[in-house]
Amino acid sequence: MKLKRFFVGLLPVMVFILLWESIAQLNLVPNYIFPAFSDVMIEFYHLIVSGILLANLLCSLSRVLIGFLLGAAAGIAVGIVMGSKDVIDKSFHPIFSILYPIPVLGWAPLLMIWIGINDLLPVALIFLCSFFPVLYNTITGIKSVDREVIKAARILGASDRKILSSVVLPLAVPNIFTGLRLEAGMAWRVVIAAEMVAIPTGIGALMMRSESLLRMDVIIVCLMVLSVMCLTFERFFQVMENRITNGWR
Repeated sequence: MKLKRFFVGLLPVMVFILLWESIAQLNLVPNYIFPAFSDVMIEFYHLIVSGILLANLLCSLSRVLIGFLLGAAAGIAVGIVMGSKDVIDKSFHPIFSILYPIPVLGWAPLLMIWIGINDLLPVALIFLCSFFPVLYNTITGIKSVDREVIKAARILGASDRKILSSVVLPLAVPNIFTGLRLEAGMAWRVVIAAEMVAIPTGIGALMMRSESLLRMDVIIVCLMVLSVMCLTFERFFQVMENRITNGWR
């Protein structure tokens, strides 16, 4: 059954690739504008062998990991405090409500002046991208815990710290992982945009250099890599959530 589902999911991809290759081979569009799938795969091999793709991917990956981990950790920590303490929530909620709607890339001009155009810029943007959604998902998860369950734990003699660690947080895990899973893919979109604008290294920078040389095959390779990385990060957190919650959900 699993093998059947795999082939059913693979069929549309194969049809898409076949159509792509067929249209390119008919030369209806110049090859430098619409390269064939086979040409893209050949260029992918060359970029791998030369080390260009791997070097730029590692630059982007390091920025994503640092920014995402810091932003997610801060979002979870602040979210736990705000979700547990109504006074703190009411104090900080208006500030975060004002800042959250600002698009992440809207911060770029300000951060360019504050921290300069360097590796810290995409890290800071990814931090902002990750912090707010994880924060709000953590708060939502904690506040959605059934108060009767908390009351029952308190009647049984559990301290506030024990209730938080053994009751509230486990029940809030699905919401927290929803924020992590969604923002894991978004972090890659942000780093690509930041690198395209201001950073000389990374997948986004490689795409911009390729655009100036009309290397559509390289651009498509970069887009494929971006797609794979987004799916990999999102799938990782989905698997982690299932492993953590399957025992009691």
